[in-house]
Amino acid sequence: MKEMREQIQKWLEEHREEGTVLLQRLVQSPSIAKNEAKAQAIIIEALSKMNVQVDVWEPDGKTLQENPYFYSPRDQFTGSPNVVGVLRGIGGGRSIILNGHIDVVPEGDHDQWSDDPYSGAIRDGKMYGRGVTDMKGGLVSYLLAIKAIQQLGIKLKGDVIFQSVIEEESGGAGTLSALLKGYRADAALITEPTNMRIFPKQQGSMWFRIFVKGRSAHGGTRYEGVSAVEKAMTVINDIRNLETKRNQRIDDPLYKNTPIPIPINIGVVSGGTWPSSVPDLVKIEGRMGVAPNEKIADAQNEMRQCLQQLTEVDSWFKEHPPILEWFGGQWLPGSIDLEHEWMNTLVYQYREAIGEEPVIEASPWGTDGGLITEVGKIPTIVFGPGVTEVAHYPDEYIKLDKMFQAAEIIACTLIQWCGVNDRK
Repeated sequence: MKEMREQIQKWLEEHREEGTVLLQRLVQSPSIAKNEAKAQAIIIEALSKMNVQVDVWEPDGKTLQENPYFYSPRDQFTGSPNVVGVLRGIGGGRSIILNGHIDVVPEGDHDQWSDDPYSGAIRDGKMYGRGVTDMKGGLVSYLLAIKAIQQLGIKLKGDVIFQSVIEEESGGAGTLSALLKGYRADAALITEPTNMRIFPKQQGSMWFRIFVKGRSAHGGTRYEGVSAVEKAMTVINDIRNLETKRNQRIDDPLYKNTPIPIPINIGVVSGGTWPSSVPDLVKIEGRMGVAPNEKIADAQNEMRQCLQQLTEVDSWFKEHPPILEWFGGQWLPGSIDLEHEWMNTLVYQYREAIGEEPVIEASPWGTDGGLITEVGKIPTIVFGPGVTEVAHYPDEYIKLDKMFQAAEIIACTLIQWCGVNDRK
């Protein structure tokens, strides 16, 4: 194994420019929802130059909507293809899914960026651009690892299933479609931006919407009305108390460095129609975190009970209860045992490559890992080279050295997990 590791390191050094250019091309191809095709074409081109079986398809919205795990603001995926490349093993080994998403969040206010959001600018060993850390750098790490193994003549026993999926940022429709198409394996890896930390547990999350009612009146006699804004403040305060209560129960040591393990974020508050009128309706939208071993339904019920108990705080809510809806994105929680063989394999290869123990934590956000774990029954770990702190931020960047380090770890992990036979 030592010899193979040294050869992989040498190969990655020799192909550093190639990997950097590939990442830059992907970043320079904007791939927000409904606009993923051009970036996926670059992935297809890269796979086509490798000796792998390539599968490209647009997820079927009708089939997905019939599945209880489908959550997305979209119901049609025309022009948004999934891409899978399968490196077939020679048999007798364990298989693995290398999953990553091609979609990125919108770039936001361009004035907050130092360069164009899709520049792919390189400075001081970092590449900048929307999606470079979340998670196109992780996708390139996969491709480099697979190509290194191929070109070095290393024959894996088990299959390697590379997946570049759409729609992760809105609920996982691309990964769900891949699972429904029959892609299964003995383990799965997701290279989300973890700062090279290893996440065997993943928080789930879901979007909620609450309508808070008031009673309209003229602003000059506002005392004749009931402000929905003021009532919404009561609701938000109660949600904050719920967040505190839920997080006080979290005693998992993997969350020891996370200030709020399962946050409840209020993202949108809107209401009122006229400055001189008392607002009679406010809409609150947010995101509720779900603990790795918690059921989505249990978390939803806790939110529902929280709102029902508002009648004890304010009698207004007895006849005008808030209306709770669950909509849009939902990410299932997931976890594997810390002593699982898949976990031990990745930890060992990290230790050999980096020369120190990895940081092992629980994911502070949802990923497609919950879907793969829950629906596919596949043990899944999240580990990637991207920078956690700048995902979704202006001036998003990745340290290029980390991308190549991750590629080395992934290549060696594939060798250990899938097994090897003779070499050319």
